[in-house]
Amino acid sequence: MSISRFIAGFAVGAGLGAIAGILLAPQSGEETREAIGSMAKEVAQKTDETVRDIQDKADTIVSDMQSKGDEIIAKIQNLINKQKEEVME
Repeated sequence: MSISRFIAGFAVGAGLGAIAGILLAPQSGEETREAIGSMAKEVAQKTDETVRDIQDKADTIVSDMQSKGDEIIAKIQNLINKQKEEVME
């Protein structure tokens, strides 16, 4: 299971649990609607933050992999050039 799917499932589960708690609480309809609205905003904010964190981590990993790939390509090119020089001698 991927981390992003886990986080998405967790967020949905937390949201559904919170909504169920609000709906079962002894409040007026207006208070319940206000609570659901604020809860939805909070969940949306937390989801956005989580998505940004995951994207930042993914960008960092991709950048690191590109740098390492460039280093490997440079090393291979150096080895090829050395081999060519040895063959020419």
